[in-house]
Amino acid sequence: MSNFAQSERQRLTVLLRAAGPDAPTLCTGWTTRDLAAHLVLRERRMDAAAGIRLTPLAGWTARVQEGYRARPYEELLRLFRTGPPVLSPFALPGADEAANVIEHFVHAEDVRRAGEDWQPEAPGAALTEVLWRRLPMLARMEAGRKTPVRLVLRRPDGRAVTVSRRTGAAVEVTGEPGELVLFAFGRGARAEVTVTGPTDAVEALRVVLPFE
Repeated sequence: MSNFAQSERQRLTVLLRAAGPDAPTLCTGWTTRDLAAHLVLRERRMDAAAGIRLTPLAGWTARVQEGYRARPYEELLRLFRTGPPVLSPFALPGADEAANVIEHFVHAEDVRRAGEDWQPEAPGAALTEVLWRRLPMLARMEAGRKTPVRLVLRRPDGRAVTVSRRTGAAVEVTGEPGELVLFAFGRGARAEVTVTGPTDAVEALRVVLPFE
């Protein structure tokens, strides 16, 4: 059975190492060192990881992340590459694959697409289908809570996911599954997608999910 979370973990490690600790990423305000510290914290410090989502705990998360950030960069990469420790929830059977395929894919592209000379690079067919299967739930969690308009994500072959069922005319975003994942996670400015719909609705969407 393929383990896409693991293969994307290794790809992300390679990209982080090649970029070095001070390279930009698509995570606003974060260098590659910041991103590496975040990845390690998320799997190894569950007491601090909650602050990634919960604003009242964000200060504690930032302090713990800064502690990791101060460690040697190569140590952070080793901790991330070797995966979660035995006592981490991410080490439970199936948890890594369930929780990390999209996480690792998005962050790998955060590193790869941060430079001005990046080129499109489609994931393999099998990973593409995994991303498509995971997209509906995650897009509704990420993009659905932000968008002020009815939003539909569509593949070039016509298959579509309705992310937000708000009233009014729909805005459609068309692209390959990996590109739609990046759009839903706020990376639309570097995603290869086409956005169509009424001008006012498209502009309202652009405010919360920027795109070219």
